[in-house]
Amino acid sequence: QGQLVESGGGSVQAGGSLRLSCEDSGDMYRTYEGRCLGWVRQVPGKKREGVAAIDSGGRTKYASSVMGRFTISKDNVKNTLYLQMDSLKPEDTGTYYCAGAVGYCDEQADFDPWGQGTQVAVSS
Repeated sequence: QGQLVESGGGSVQAGGSLRLSCEDSGDMYRTYEGRCLGWVRQVPGKKREGVAAIDSGGRTKYASSVMGRFTISKDNVKNTLYLQMDSLKPEDTGTYYCAGAVGYCDEQADFDPWGQGTQVAVSS
């Protein structure tokens, strides 16, 4: 059975950077790579929010709140999805999950989150 490892979260001050990784040795990445991969974040008490999406051709879409600060990328050889987060703000705090979707591929896709997520905390 494959293993999904989400990593890269942590605590940073506003303006800092983090790089999240989601490495999957199972079937999830391969299942969705040909459709849509993305990152979603969850803040307690708030609706889950899609922040970035990348389709099979490498085209990317971002939530307006992270546009210009976050960059999603993927490595299909390593079955790994990345999220580079720069100029972090306190409102970026949350639990981030890698995710897959079928159908249209943008930050509002109907994502299926994987794994336990990785925590991001940004202090002011």
